[in-house]
Amino acid sequence: MTDHSEIFTLTGSELSDGLASGQFSSEEVTKSYLSRIKEVDDKVHAFLSYDEEDMLDQAKSSDQRRASGKILGPLDGVPVCLKDVISAKGQPLTAASKILEKYRSPYDATVTIKLKKAGVVVGGRLNLDEFAMGSSTENSAYGPTCNPWDLGRVPGGSSGGSSAAVAAREAPLTLGSDTGGSIRQPASLCGVVGMKPTYGRVSRYGLAAFASSLDQIGPFSQTVEDTAQLLEIISGHDPLDSTSYPTPVPSFSNEIRQPFKPCKLGLPKEFFGTGMDDDVRKSIEQSIQWYRDKGYELVEISLPTTELSIPVYYVIATAEASSNLARYDGIRYTSRSEHAENAIDVYAKSRGEGFGEEVKRRCILGAYGLSSGYYDAYYLRAQKTRTLIRNDFDKAFEQVDAILTPTSPTPAFKFGEKSEDPISMYLSDIYTISTNLAGLPGISIPCGFTENGLPIGMQLIGQAFEEGKLLSIAHDYDRELQLGRSQPSL
Repeated sequence: MTDHSEIFTLTGSELSDGLASGQFSSEEVTKSYLSRIKEVDDKVHAFLSYDEEDMLDQAKSSDQRRASGKILGPLDGVPVCLKDVISAKGQPLTAASKILEKYRSPYDATVTIKLKKAGVVVGGRLNLDEFAMGSSTENSAYGPTCNPWDLGRVPGGSSGGSSAAVAAREAPLTLGSDTGGSIRQPASLCGVVGMKPTYGRVSRYGLAAFASSLDQIGPFSQTVEDTAQLLEIISGHDPLDSTSYPTPVPSFSNEIRQPFKPCKLGLPKEFFGTGMDDDVRKSIEQSIQWYRDKGYELVEISLPTTELSIPVYYVIATAEASSNLARYDGIRYTSRSEHAENAIDVYAKSRGEGFGEEVKRRCILGAYGLSSGYYDAYYLRAQKTRTLIRNDFDKAFEQVDAILTPTSPTPAFKFGEKSEDPISMYLSDIYTISTNLAGLPGISIPCGFTENGLPIGMQLIGQAFEEGKLLSIAHDYDRELQLGRSQPSL
């Protein structure tokens, strides 16, 4: 029998097995996580809110279904918590911004509907950088999230609450969103598994938009096995999202269980230059050797336009953000300034008071890039360069099956270390941004620790809609080393 006080340490698959065998109920599982949140979240601050009564009601319903032999799927009764940019009907959706502090979502996102249809206990709202703009979760209007491995360091961003919640064992599974590395980078810094699917694999309907051509929802977990299972649930074509791609969803969880033949992995020379922390380099080199020892062929490849990814991203992403965030105007569902004296004031002061500094910075940059006289010089040119970045990946995948890189150039950094230098902060995503620009799937898996005990992540990048192969390559490594099972002391 499982010690019920330790339920919160289990993976999603272990919880599924325990529920199926009757070792514990969904209500006991949910209570275990709620107790864990109450125990440690004052230190971590992964959650912005959670509805205890609603979660327990969902758990009881799951137990009733199980008792009558009508479970909805293998994760029926397992809690899954959401980054606070994903709509859940009747729940807050703040995007970690003051401008949405009183907003409650009137509908479910498509991924939320899919989770409910799978019987999971849809849990609390997780902290993030405001409107997903940041790499450290220091930009939240409601205070930063702390890295469970070192409370004086950042968890990464923008999905810092989602990664920290899994690392601190406050949730077995979470969802985040990834626009330029916002799932993979925090997964690396918190020592968990995080995946960005192919653009169009998972519906964005009900996701508070940052940059619509880059955003993608994806899972966090302790293991690649759990990631595959959760991705399977949330994937699929959605007519409510015009960018959702009409392609069948394979059984990712079955694919990773099949015998996997070692294949060819590419090592882009541009990703292994200067700027990488020594401990990160050492762990990545050990991971490369692990794959080589297992029979994989490792070859050097080139992605020559990679160096342009950062400027291209910050033209395109800010342009789309300035357009998307125009809807938060103080007129409709956003908070309205109490100091407004006329119609112009309502717009200007509501946005000025409601948005944080980083959001304002990006909206101004985006508006500039789209303005008359500068559109061709910046936005149009960035889109053309984006095509070159995608072409580089296409050429690389003619030679290899997947690409192996570091996820982040450094382990978790201290609070305030980069907040006064936006360019330094933007470079935190230097290894992840090109994947979003190309619309490709990428996964970060834990691959080691620094001498100070901070987690390090390895990134694998796959071909579009080849998540099954990518997950299999990642699972080959993860099932043997299981570094995501390591738990910080809190």
